[in-house]
Amino acid sequence: MGRVTARRRVVRVVDGRVSARPDTLAAEEPLEIRVGGQPLSVTMRTPGHDFDLAAGFLVSEGVIGKAGELSAIRYCAGATVDGGNTYNVLDVGLAPGVPPPDPSVERNFYTTSSCGLCGKASLDAVRATSRWSVEYDELTVDIDTITTMPDTLRTAQLVFDRTGGLHAAGLFTRDGRLLCLREDVGRHNAVDKVIGWALRDDRLPLSGTVLMVSGRASFELVQKAVMAGIPVLAAVSAPSSLAVELAAEMGLTLIGFLRGSSMNVYTGGRRLGL
Repeated sequence: MGRVTARRRVVRVVDGRVSARPDTLAAEEPLEIRVGGQPLSVTMRTPGHDFDLAAGFLVSEGVIGKAGELSAIRYCAGATVDGGNTYNVLDVGLAPGVPPPDPSVERNFYTTSSCGLCGKASLDAVRATSRWSVEYDELTVDIDTITTMPDTLRTAQLVFDRTGGLHAAGLFTRDGRLLCLREDVGRHNAVDKVIGWALRDDRLPLSGTVLMVSGRASFELVQKAVMAGIPVLAAVSAPSSLAVELAAEMGLTLIGFLRGSSMNVYTGGRRLGL
């Protein structure tokens, strides 16, 4: 798995018996995202699909919305004293005529793997206006199809099988087919990687799709879904009150506690025939 995982020796205790063994851990390293050479954000992430992460982050912040608005993404050499490449600094080039990020997007502090909003200059920057409205997306999904998505997502989590320590985000069609899966120590990073994949494949807006996440549904994940034009967000755990409020405001279907044959539908039940 390369830099996606790391091996460490641990002391394991089971029923009073002590043994030493190697353990596989999910890697976590900082990634600095620059736009046109100017620092924009630092996020703690699991290395892998970094270009997708950077592209998805810029979609989520309203900077870009089409593949043609990107000119290049590259790793920056010279990130160390000796001029080496750590593969932890990315520079994104925007196409001619694409405005640079608004100053409100700039993050004053680093983004942790658990909190995508840490260091946000203002909440207004998160409530960016999407280029597409999900309110009028005519997607309908059978409840029986929705209930298959957590198991499909879990089965595709290859790195989680080795570490037990990664979130996942998966993009599904209305008939339950998995289009893209990404794993990361940060659930917001996993979603950005999915959205970035879609942008670079020129698939935005993601009308008629379902975004499934392995953790809880936060305000930021609802915002990211809306910014990518995704009409349905499903999570295996609980949403926050602000997530439900934003989903209702934007016309997004929000599902929580999706486990087995049960779920809570917080907003947009019409897409499930409710």
